[in-house]
Amino acid sequence: MTAVTGRQSLLVPDTTPTALAALTDEISSTAAQYDRSAEIPEAGLRVAHRGGYLTATVAGRYGGPELSHREVVRILAAIGEGDPSVALIAANTLAAHQAQAVNGSWPEDLYGGELVRRSAEQPTLVNVIRAEPELGAPARGGLPATTARRTADGWILNGRKTFATGGAALAYHLVWARTDENPVRVGHFIVPADSGGITWHDTWDHLGLRASNTHDVTYTNVVVAAENLIEIPFRDGVYRDPASASGPTSFGHVALYVGVARAARRAFADFARTRVPAALGHPIAETERIRTVAGEIEAQIVQAETLLDGTLRRIEAGESIAAESLSLIKVLIARSVITAVQTAVAALGNAALTRHHPLERHLRDVLCVRVHPPQEDTVLLAAGQAVLHAADRPAG
Repeated sequence: MTAVTGRQSLLVPDTTPTALAALTDEISSTAAQYDRSAEIPEAGLRVAHRGGYLTATVAGRYGGPELSHREVVRILAAIGEGDPSVALIAANTLAAHQAQAVNGSWPEDLYGGELVRRSAEQPTLVNVIRAEPELGAPARGGLPATTARRTADGWILNGRKTFATGGAALAYHLVWARTDENPVRVGHFIVPADSGGITWHDTWDHLGLRASNTHDVTYTNVVVAAENLIEIPFRDGVYRDPASASGPTSFGHVALYVGVARAARRAFADFARTRVPAALGHPIAETERIRTVAGEIEAQIVQAETLLDGTLRRIEAGESIAAESLSLIKVLIARSVITAVQTAVAALGNAALTRHHPLERHLRDVLCVRVHPPQEDTVLLAAGQAVLHAADRPAG
């Protein structure tokens, strides 16, 4: 089934359980290979593109399927179960399309005529490039050191960014920068990846999500079209970074780690069913202890899935949920998926920490959920301050 525009057709992805299970299985077949090589997971990205999963959030007005947040997190959990590096790259691209569906900030010719057209033909990846070596995570406050100088024809961009997921496989960069104007403006500059002056630095040598290619990148006198600025307005004279609070789109990132926990559950069960110690004489899956451990893993995954799906159902039903509460829910999901994987590893011991066993990779990958903004310490601090402030208010 396809959604059609005057220029191209975008596939409507199949989100049935059977189709998503097949997606997981096909992508997982190359996950270990790319984890070892740390190369861009091209095979997994091609699989996701072939099924229309990389364009699932393109708006209907551009011929896209414009799937709901609940459908998107199901897709990302399925991809994450197969290969979370593929899922992270996909989540960033889907988030960019979701933002355009809501805000329409891209120039129409560039988005509808170029990005969507290319996306119909091949994997066309987009990411917001934000973190900087000096500043760190933008969600913790501050303005970017990366600058855009106004010219008669547009902008000249200069700066260095770190943790730019997707690396040289990106088709477009949304570069967070400040202008040289007075007063200063802040926003994302849309930079085609083939622009002159872009230099990648192979800095990504990480514990988990090794194939995500989250390298550093330098922009040296990069020419940007005048209309390619997506401005983030100051409110009440104060700049508030959008990533400092959670919204429904941000649940795509935590969803992929639900997939990692599911993959760990599968690896644990496979090992338990086939491991037959000589002293026992039958698979350890038949022991009460291992069955209890499996139950604890399942409880943590069910908790994460229920929080994820239930929260998005509430939003779709029109319920207003404060950003602070959404951030807390993300923290709770993160805790659950980490606990699920750690429980599996602890029960199997050395076998689960051996590099040829998939649980070792799942443990490394799931720990990366902690780095996505807003991070746990800032979320808990804000929640605690709100509770104490409310307690100080007089009743009535």
